Amino acid sequence: MGHVTVIKDYRLTTVEILYHLPDHPALLQTYVWQAMDIAPEYPDPRKFLAFWRTELEGKLHSVRVAANPLARTGRVRHAKAMHTLH
Repeated sequence: MGHVTVIKDYRLTTVEILYHLPDHPALLQTYVWQAMDIAPEYPDPRKFLAFWRTELEGKLHSVRVAANPLARTGRVRHAKAMHTLH
């Protein structure tokens, strides 16, 4: 049996967080975060949101996650043909 290497699917991920201002709960503020992350689990935003819920005062209103598959880490593929030019 051969050894299979799995390449994680890192993608450019944008997270838009709407939250209530602690001093003025009727007002919403936007926080946008962008980084390379692993789709579809998105571990970094999940950790950040867990931190937000426990440590920050602004109550979360909504979270939107978008990932761009075009801006991701490289893929490995084998060449179908090789040509030599002199």
